[in-house]
Amino acid sequence: MHKLQTKIIVALASVMLLLTLVITLASLASFRDFSIRAATEHTRTAAEVIRVALTEAMLNGTIDRRDSLLERIAGIHGLDEARVIRGSQVNEQYGEGRISESAADALDLRVLESGKPVFTLVGGFFSPEFRATIPYIASSKGDVNCLLCHSVPENTVLGAVTLTASIEHMKSAAIMTVAFLVMAVVLFAIISILFLRRLLQPLVTTANEIEVAVEAAISGDFNHRIQSRTNDEIGKIARQFNALSEGITDKLSDIRQNVVQLVQSKPDYQGNNLLTETAETVAGLVHVSQFKQAIEEDETASEVFVRISDVVQQEFKLQSFSIYEVNAQKKKMHPIIVDAVPDAQIHWCEQAIQDHCQGCRAVRTGHLIDGSENTLICRSFSHDALAKDKHYMCLPILESGSVGSVVQLVFDAEESSRIRNLRPMLEAYLRESAPVLQAKRLMNSLRESSLKDAMTGLKNRRFLEEYAETLISQCKRRKVPMTLLMMDLDYFKPVNDTYGHDAGDQVLRELAVLLEENVRESDLVIRYGGEEFLIVLLETDAESSLQVAEKIRAAVEKHKFKVGGTSLSKTISAGLADYPNDGQAFWQVLKFADVSLYAAKEGGRNQVVRFHKDLWSEDGDY
Repeated sequence: MHKLQTKIIVALASVMLLLTLVITLASLASFRDFSIRAATEHTRTAAEVIRVALTEAMLNGTIDRRDSLLERIAGIHGLDEARVIRGSQVNEQYGEGRISESAADALDLRVLESGKPVFTLVGGFFSPEFRATIPYIASSKGDVNCLLCHSVPENTVLGAVTLTASIEHMKSAAIMTVAFLVMAVVLFAIISILFLRRLLQPLVTTANEIEVAVEAAISGDFNHRIQSRTNDEIGKIARQFNALSEGITDKLSDIRQNVVQLVQSKPDYQGNNLLTETAETVAGLVHVSQFKQAIEEDETASEVFVRISDVVQQEFKLQSFSIYEVNAQKKKMHPIIVDAVPDAQIHWCEQAIQDHCQGCRAVRTGHLIDGSENTLICRSFSHDALAKDKHYMCLPILESGSVGSVVQLVFDAEESSRIRNLRPMLEAYLRESAPVLQAKRLMNSLRESSLKDAMTGLKNRRFLEEYAETLISQCKRRKVPMTLLMMDLDYFKPVNDTYGHDAGDQVLRELAVLLEENVRESDLVIRYGGEEFLIVLLETDAESSLQVAEKIRAAVEKHKFKVGGTSLSKTISAGLADYPNDGQAFWQVLKFADVSLYAAKEGGRNQVVRFHKDLWSEDGDY
């Protein structure tokens, strides 16, 4: 029995039971009262008959036969006993009566004394015996003057008659009547309960179906429908609930379809609560939108990579991952972030991919590489990681059709399912990152092109103007020296005059290559202007720089420059000054290097001159 139906039926049954009890008690009380009233009237009539008969007997002189009269009256149906009690004044006038007349009890005496009749049940509340004791009052009024025979005052109690009647037959009739009423009420209650149960059945069934449907809806399942059984409010509720479920299902389907379009991949819903999972996916897309807005305002691609790293850690709860930047021109890969550490050493892949990016399967194919099931799909994944049963997933970031970066996730085997489920959302982040990274790289490329000499490919004077203070700050922070080597090709103008500017440009290009070959990758080679070049030797003092300068001078002197079909030999002059020994400001040190170069030119060219104070006077002459 369903709870609602049970409650209603129990309530109705309780009401019916209470009603039956009330009817029973009321009927018994009514029948008792009726029985007492009927017995009272019956005995009152019998007492009046006895009074009249006794009076006539006295008048006719037949009072000695009153016992026979009382016996006949007692034999009347419904009467069990009839006896007369004489008052004290009658006894004084006529003497003691018969023994039966004088056997008065306490109730008789009370009536003789008070002159008031008593009607009561003998033996208790539910006793079937009724007793009536009625006094005879002397009166001179009426049809018979009692005072003619009795020498007593008016209203004197002459005696009393006591009658005992049985009301058992009335009690039995009352019980039968009450039993019939109870049976009628019980039958009515049963019929009412059955009718109410039938009436409530559609409501209870509908309520149960709604309960099941709501529980399913809480779990994300809105496919349950309620059967409309009636055309009243219950049926209307069922139809409206179905319309609500269908509306939610349709809207949820639309949302999920939009999610598929936004994510460009159908999310792998693992549970049954599609509403919660779809809401989480939409919330994830909001985070993606916020992420896109943030990276668009970042200044460099490096900042974007840091944000991607934060997403992998915070949103996807992964600590083992790598972010690679691909240089398609040089066929190289550079680890930007490894395990949340910027510029860390490559860890989850073989070292060879750094110099051969095509060894990375994600770079080579431009597709997602899922090593969550087949860890051998990419041969460049770290053998040490494979030995530790690590799985991986590599997601390429495509920029203008080619792979610009790769995000590699590394995880344990038990996390494979979770990572595959998170993949569409991570791809959404990376798709938003791709155009931003491309724009940042393009801006950086344009910026770098403005800082490079178009002919030689070296950095230009503008670069120097922008980064001079940065170079000094690095030296101060790291407490290391820096030497500026100013160099000028000797007798360059005749080359242009004799062989043309194209030949002169070729000589400068070869010289640029020669200079880069004779310094470290960390050193900066700058075309300062015309045939003048500046080399910034980082973390190098003047003494060591003299050796580098001499090495360059000798290499230039030895080199044969190709001009058309002939070869030219050229020399170079150099002057150098260092920070912080020669000056505390970059441009001051540069000026001293330039002064040293002038001294080298004045001293006969093809030589290196170290700056000293004698080359510079207080008034600026040199």
